[in-house]
Amino acid sequence: MHGGRRHNIYNTLRARPPARAVQKGECMDRFFGLTEMGTNWRREVVAGLTTFLAMAYILFVNASILADAGMDADAVFVATALASALACLIMGLWANYPIALAPGMGLNAFFAYTVVIGLGIPWETALAGVLVSGLLFLLLTVVKVREKIINAIPLQLKMAAGAGIGLFIAFIGLKNAGLVVGYEPTLVTLGELGTAGPMLAIFGIVLTAFFLVRGFNGAIFYGMVGTAVAGMLVGIVAVPGAVVAAIPSLAPTFGQAIINLPEVLTSPSLWVVVLTFLFVDIFDTAGTLMAVAHQGGFLKDNKLPRASRALGADSSATVIGAVLGTSTTTSYIESASGVAAGGRTGLTAVVVAGLFLVSLFFSPLLVMFLDHPELTAPALIIVGVLMASALGNIEWKKPEYAIPAFVTVIAMPLTFSIAHGIALGFLLYPLTKVFKGEWRDVHPLMYVLFVVFLLYFMWGL
Repeated sequence: MHGGRRHNIYNTLRARPPARAVQKGECMDRFFGLTEMGTNWRREVVAGLTTFLAMAYILFVNASILADAGMDADAVFVATALASALACLIMGLWANYPIALAPGMGLNAFFAYTVVIGLGIPWETALAGVLVSGLLFLLLTVVKVREKIINAIPLQLKMAAGAGIGLFIAFIGLKNAGLVVGYEPTLVTLGELGTAGPMLAIFGIVLTAFFLVRGFNGAIFYGMVGTAVAGMLVGIVAVPGAVVAAIPSLAPTFGQAIINLPEVLTSPSLWVVVLTFLFVDIFDTAGTLMAVAHQGGFLKDNKLPRASRALGADSSATVIGAVLGTSTTTSYIESASGVAAGGRTGLTAVVVAGLFLVSLFFSPLLVMFLDHPELTAPALIIVGVLMASALGNIEWKKPEYAIPAFVTVIAMPLTFSIAHGIALGFLLYPLTKVFKGEWRDVHPLMYVLFVVFLLYFMWGL
């Protein structure tokens, strides 16, 4: 009898999960609201992995772009991973949304090619400009005037800015791959497609397009990896001597934004730069948050619950990233891939943060991508294609919108400047509305910006 009793007790204890494990599971469920959102931790982990794979390309692409501005590539790699991880943690633990963040595409190109190379501003000072834009974004969020700024700028210009940035970074990708080269009689022309670099880039574009068309969530990342492997197989790309190594030093970039903060206040040419950083960040964030929230079913009465926390997480991310040593950190539309995989809570973003931290040990692979820009070129071109889809939202049959939108879009790649494109669009829009007799429909802020950008061109900044 005693033996049977012991057997029953043993079976009961074996069947019952440990009290501590139950408490942990309940705590996680309660904190993130997993049950309430109709999800579980396994689904959130899969969603986090999916999101990370969809945006992991930024680790190498961002370091490659900012290295062109003279920044230490290894330090930028670390800053990118750390800024992304910390930003995802804030978004996940504070705002509780499955939205991941990382240094934004387009803004990193603006930072490197327009601000540093084009305007001749030292990258240390440019980082200070990013820091100021982040602090302004945070202030606008706290005082709740961010929405007023977004509403003041017409949808047409916002769409044009996004599409123009897409063409701009696609042009950079074509240039880096050698697919488009300089040619004095016509400014640019087609490169020598039969040479190794362009051929490898073309293979990468086709491979990435295949993954994208087939619905792979990590299409851009897989395309980069596949292109690198193909390059090694045919002898174009050297096989890396190591895959994992100690984390590189962050010293070359850490804190430079704070040290050079006074330079921003005394340089008029940087005021427009800061405004451009700020406007594009606001556009990207608003568009991404609403798109992902709509897909995940988070909107209530067409409004985003805890919007101030989500915006606060995004603006804080820019501040953190600038201090660490990278361009504007913002919400990623690739988060939609994780939502499609079932992610519904901040646990998804926390998983992405963990994966970014793990990626810190894979810095030896960075050298391969720096030595062969044709490996990252397909990512730039395909991202440009995705961003150019905003052209479909522009009312081309209305010239008061079409003219400033077209000039915004075309000016970015042709002047090699995102700031010039936005400035020209913001100049033309009030004029076209005035010409049509609809000057009252233009928000007063747009007239203020008209004067700001007019002075920008008059001073030749």
